[in-house]
Amino acid sequence: MINENFSSTSKFRSLKPNLIENITILNKNNNNNNNKNNVPSSLSSLLTNPDNKQKPSFWIEGYGCSASFADMEMIAGQLRNNGFDIANNSDVANINLIVTCSVKDTTEHKMAHRIKNLSKNNKPIVVAGCLPSADQKLVEKINPNASLMGPNSIDKTVEIVNSALNGQKIVSLQNSEIEKINLPRFRINPTISIVEIASGCLSECSFCQTKLAKGDLQSYRIGKIINQIKQDLKEGTQEIWLTSTDNGCYGIDIGTNIVELLRRCDEIEEDYKIRVGMMNPMYLKGMVRDLINIYSKSNKIFKFIHIPVQSGSERVLRKMKRGHTVKTFYEIVRQFREKMPDMTIATDIITGFPEETDEDFELTLKTIKETEPDIINSSKFCPRPGTSASKMKRIAQETVTERSKKLHSIMKHIAKKRNSRWLEWEGQVLIDEIDMGRLKGRNQYYKSIVIKNPIENTITKTNVKNYNKERFSELHGDLRLMNLKNGNNKLPLGKTIRVRIIGYSTHSLEGIQII
Repeated sequence: MINENFSSTSKFRSLKPNLIENITILNKNNNNNNNKNNVPSSLSSLLTNPDNKQKPSFWIEGYGCSASFADMEMIAGQLRNNGFDIANNSDVANINLIVTCSVKDTTEHKMAHRIKNLSKNNKPIVVAGCLPSADQKLVEKINPNASLMGPNSIDKTVEIVNSALNGQKIVSLQNSEIEKINLPRFRINPTISIVEIASGCLSECSFCQTKLAKGDLQSYRIGKIINQIKQDLKEGTQEIWLTSTDNGCYGIDIGTNIVELLRRCDEIEEDYKIRVGMMNPMYLKGMVRDLINIYSKSNKIFKFIHIPVQSGSERVLRKMKRGHTVKTFYEIVRQFREKMPDMTIATDIITGFPEETDEDFELTLKTIKETEPDIINSSKFCPRPGTSASKMKRIAQETVTERSKKLHSIMKHIAKKRNSRWLEWEGQVLIDEIDMGRLKGRNQYYKSIVIKNPIENTITKTNVKNYNKERFSELHGDLRLMNLKNGNNKLPLGKTIRVRIIGYSTHSLEGIQII
């Protein structure tokens, strides 16, 4: 899948634990068997039907969080399994699909822009994901004829697409009885498997529109999740992402929790890594000791945790209806760092929440300075339709901007300080990304490491650089999500190499491969 750039200044971005607003690139010759000996030699071959048979074709774009990427894989997998092929572009496709996100107003504007562009060629279109569920009227205003599919009804993909091709609009926004686990997948990365473990959540955050789109918590049974992981590992993946709206509340509705799921994952004999997605702190209080225990003992789980605090002010947290206190966040960070000092901790901050005072903001800065999260995802408050926070009195935009700049300055200082701890470290790194012509990977603590001198026999820096230079002006997305091959030199996605750290920045570490 290729994106028509929003602007000439678009840049490649890495796939991170926080919001992903980029369009992924779908390798049409990739399949669930991940035949690594039969990888196309160029991007054009990725988008060419090898058997030249006439099949109904589709074009798909995905935006948002890792759960949206998982939905995209399942939508594409169902279509491929039912005789559809991936088109070269949206203009020649028989039907266009877009998996949307609505978490921010800026994201919503991008979604509206893309839906408008995809509608210009008068092809049938299916708008999936959070936006149609959260704001059906908005999507129908942009394109009254678009078929709509919610996050919890993607098992109806083939039915909806076939109806749309026959000129019949279908709106399927209700929750399906079929769980989104072990559905056919068309993997967009041979290294990474994104496994949804639940849909919806239990929180009632006053600013969040995702709850409106995905509804209440529906956890998937551990046995089904384990079966999905085992199958993905058989197909060649080395990195499993456990994702949902909130992993912290996983299992509460079915009598289990995230700790038990991780224990079962750790029992799988294969050598692989697990990245645990976001967990809200209100659900971790009662199991933090057990969580730390499985994190510290397991060689499979990345020593990474994403626990959004959102504000350092108790008053603001109550207005946000977060269900936790600042003290809870402090205590979780303290306990993890006591056991694992190098633990990578990520958090989220909303700047400029309605009625946030200077004192409230200073408390947030104090919290960040004292806990020193390695990664801080900072967002300016934006009112989302249908949320209670959208009706609250907003503060001046100039104030929000000033506070955001101050926060970012502190964020950069902390990130650089935390990354400096890794200088001269040596260890194993899993290569799972190609970004701006550079190989990148992750160590056990999920630190992003740029490889300065790849010395494998099957790759040269020139090959990686030339590939990206040739395609840079045409693509906007994440090359981490591509199964690439340049000529006869296959890029080593999924391989583990030994690295020494020689430098660092606010965003990543720099390393050299060593023998």
